[in-house]
Amino acid sequence: MLSALDTAFLSAESADDKKAFDIQVLDLRGLTYITDYFVICSCSSRTQVSAVTDGITERLAKAGRLPMHVEGGAEATWVLMDYGDVVVHVFEEQTRLYYGLEKLWADAPRVALPSRAGA
Repeated sequence: MLSALDTAFLSAESADDKKAFDIQVLDLRGLTYITDYFVICSCSSRTQVSAVTDGITERLAKAGRLPMHVEGGAEATWVLMDYGDVVVHVFEEQTRLYYGLEKLWADAPRVALPSRAGA
């Protein structure tokens, strides 16, 4: 089974593969009991939000991780994927700006994403 951090990194990599941008991993350990990490990314359209969400779901399922809960798929402006120790937020760009999760969790350290070979 993947660790929480590996799950966050695999989610971020999957989002990047689908051309999501402004991908951030926030370390929430010690700040809340609800989860260890947030993965937040932006997409330029609702279609891309759906594609990124599907890509993350497929990649994590192959690694043995299934979401406990998914919200927002019908609207596709903000999809929340709850993996327990990792919560992935896939936003349409304007929706992300409106809600400003990074501002709400400003105390959370940002985790550097690993470099990808060939990137």
